[in-house]
Amino acid sequence: MNHNEQMKRYYDRCSMELFKGHLKALLTQAREEIPQIKVEDIDLENMVLIDVRESDEFASGIILAKTIFTIPRGKLEFAVDDKLLEFSDKQVVCYCLKGARGLLGAKTLKDLGFSNVVNLEGGIENWVNSGKIIKNYLGYFQIDSNY
Repeated sequence: MNHNEQMKRYYDRCSMELFKGHLKALLTQAREEIPQIKVEDIDLENMVLIDVRESDEFASGIILAKTIFTIPRGKLEFAVDDKLLEFSDKQVVCYCLKGARGLLGAKTLKDLGFSNVVNLEGGIENWVNSGKIIKNYLGYFQIDSNY
């Protein structure tokens, strides 16, 4: 391995460590600012849910609420339009698979002026493991707690 290749590998390792540190700082800040909501406290009739997983993840199922949006985390800033803004004064619950993207999504919405935004603790994985129903293109699903 020549000197240039060694320097590139070193630079790549340093860049990754900086990225990991930055992401950790973002998550820490979001945890300090964004409340977590427990599965049992979700009100599907009166809360606005935003699933911030990637489009291909939606096929596995969504939490069926009266008002739900499916907006990937990477597109959230660009999707805040008049339709979503009409709910800015309601309680908005962001969720993802396990919680980290939901937390960052909730922080983004707060930064954009949403006053009452929370993150679903443990994401949709926690929802399903709590015996709650999800819906996908095949129908409704619920984990049987007897298994």
